[in-house]
Amino acid sequence: MDASLINWPAVLVAALSGFAVGGIWYSNSLFGKAWMADSKLTAAEIKKGNKAKIFGFTFLFALIMAANLAAFLAEPKTDLAWGATAGFLAGIWAFGAIATHSLFELKGWRYIFINGGYSVVALTIMGAILGAWR
Repeated sequence: MDASLINWPAVLVAALSGFAVGGIWYSNSLFGKAWMADSKLTAAEIKKGNKAKIFGFTFLFALIMAANLAAFLAEPKTDLAWGATAGFLAGIWAFGAIATHSLFELKGWRYIFINGGYSVVALTIMGAILGAWR
């Protein structure tokens, strides 16, 4: 790893892309209703959540993930294809962790695929951004 090859504006954009993907992924038009049902949450309960805490920590964790992925990609050979591939592979890793936790929490496969699928897609896009923006 060559830390001088980390593009910090790209890391920031990659982290923000997680919000865009999440907004679409967990919308009622896509998987939001199924996720809420499998999470046993109601719209009223979600509205009661502390938005500053939720979105603040979500951004912090997205930034950590993007910076970590950028560190792995900090090589001269990195390009869009390798960035997307590395992001996809990181997403598979995250999927496995989500599946493991969810199985012990007695969650169903739909829940696992919704949350794990988000991680795969979000990290693939993060990797593509980091690989393309050299």
